[in-house]
Amino acid sequence: MWMNDPNGMVYFDGEYHLFYQYHPESMVWGPMHWGHAVSRDLVHWEHLPIALRPDSLGYIFSGSAVVDWRNTSGFGEGGEPPLVAIFTYHDPVRAEAGTGDHETQGIAWSTDRGRSWTKYEGNPVLPNRDHHPDFRDPNVFWHEQTRRWIMALSVRDRVELWGSPNLKEWSFLSEFGAGVGAHGGVWECPDLFPLTDPETGETRWVLLLNLNPGGPQGGSGTQYFVGDFDGTAFTLDPDFARTLDLQEAVWLDHGADDYAGVTWSDVPAEDGRRIFIGWMSNWAYAQEVPTRPWRSAMTVPRRLQLTTTPEGFRVRSTPVRELERLRRDEVRLPRLAASGVVPLSDVLGFAPAPAEVEMVFEVGPDSDVGIEVSNDRGERYRVGYRADEAVFYSDRSEAGDDAFSDAFAAVHRAPRQARGDTVRLRVLFDVASVELFADGGTTVMTEIFFPSVPFSRIAVFGTGAPATLLEGKAWRLEGIWD
Repeated sequence: MWMNDPNGMVYFDGEYHLFYQYHPESMVWGPMHWGHAVSRDLVHWEHLPIALRPDSLGYIFSGSAVVDWRNTSGFGEGGEPPLVAIFTYHDPVRAEAGTGDHETQGIAWSTDRGRSWTKYEGNPVLPNRDHHPDFRDPNVFWHEQTRRWIMALSVRDRVELWGSPNLKEWSFLSEFGAGVGAHGGVWECPDLFPLTDPETGETRWVLLLNLNPGGPQGGSGTQYFVGDFDGTAFTLDPDFARTLDLQEAVWLDHGADDYAGVTWSDVPAEDGRRIFIGWMSNWAYAQEVPTRPWRSAMTVPRRLQLTTTPEGFRVRSTPVRELERLRRDEVRLPRLAASGVVPLSDVLGFAPAPAEVEMVFEVGPDSDVGIEVSNDRGERYRVGYRADEAVFYSDRSEAGDDAFSDAFAAVHRAPRQARGDTVRLRVLFDVASVELFADGGTTVMTEIFFPSVPFSRIAVFGTGAPATLLEGKAWRLEGIWD
C-alpha cells in the first residue's frame, strides 16, 4: 500500500485527525484516495476506513480540513459544527488530453466526527478557469479580522490566496512567490499561520511551502517564509527578505526526507501549539525504496515555534511532548572523551532502534563528533557535527541497500544556526529512519535508510580536535502505531 502527503489535519472532539494520500491497491503512486487515522495523544494511532475516494471529477489530491464552528457552510446539523474537507480534484483524462484545467478544488463534510463524508453536490467550488496545469493543495483557515475563510493554494511556482464567506464561493485576493525563495520545481502544499515568539511576544505569519524538485538535498524539500498577513496579502518581514537576498531559501528541515508537511487546524487555544507532520520520503526515489508491503511513513509530530536570531525571525522544530510517553528504560550516559569510536551498547542494554538519544558535546575548532549505529554486516549510519564547517550531517553512504537510486547514498549537510562550542543533539532512531533536532530544534534533518538487518550497536565517535561528551541520556521507545 502506498502513502504520501499528510492531508486534512484537524483537531475535533478530543481527536487529532490525520488524512493522507493513499493508494490502497498498490505500492506505487496511483489513483489517490484519502486514508484516515485518528489519535487522542499524537502518539498512539488508530487506522479508520478510507475517507474520500476518486469519483467522476477525478482523483482526490491533497488538501486540508477545518471545523466550521459558525456553520457558514450550512452543513451542520442539530447545532453541531461540521467538519469540512477542502481538497484538489485531479482529472487524469483531462490531464492526459493537456487541457490545462484538470485540477479543481472540491469540498466534503462530515457530521459524525469524521467517520463518514458527503461530497458537496456543487463541486468543484473553485474551477480552474485560467487553465493552470498545477492548481492544487488548498489549505484553509478562518480569519477572524475579515470574517472569512482564507485559502492558500499552490499554483505553478507561487501561492494564490482566496477568500470565502462559506467555503463554497471563492474570490481571488492576491498571490505571493514570484521570484522569491527556491524554485526549480512545482510549489506544493502551502500552509499559512501566525506564530508568536515566546521570548519577545512578537507575532509573525509563517508560510510553509513545499517544493519538488529543488529541495536542499535534491528532490523534495520544505522551505518557509516569515512575514505578515493583513487578511488579503502576505508580505515578507524585512529581515527575512534580506536573508533571501543572501541565500536562496530557508529550509524547515535540511534532510532529504521531510516533504509535504503541514500543520493541524483547530488545536484548542488553551493548548496554543502549532503542530506539524510531514511525509518521510523524497520524490527522487519514493516509489523505488525497498520496503514491502508498506511504502512510506510520516515524521513524528513536531511543535513549530518562532524564535528571534541575530539574522531575524526563524522557525524551530521539536518533537511534541507527548512522544516522551514512549520512553522506557532511561539510561544516563557517562562523561567521556569523544575520540575514535566509543561503544555504548553495553551501557544502554537495548537496541538503538527504536530509541531516543540526547547528547551534549563540547567541541574544538575542527572536531567531528556524533552518533554511529551499526550491525554485524558492516553497515553503519552516522549523524554528527563538523566544527570546521559549522555543519550537522547525516551519512547514509554505508547504511545498507541503496541500489534502487543513484541519488540515495550520500552525506547530507545542514548549516548550524546556533553559536558556541556546546553542541546539542537530540536524535530519534527507528529501524529505517532518523530524525535529528539539533541545538533545540534550530537545525533539523530527517533521513531514511535501509540496512539489510536492523542496526544493533550504538557508539559515540570523534575525530579532529578533542571533543567531550558532557552529558547524555537514552531511552528505548515503544511503538507509535497500534
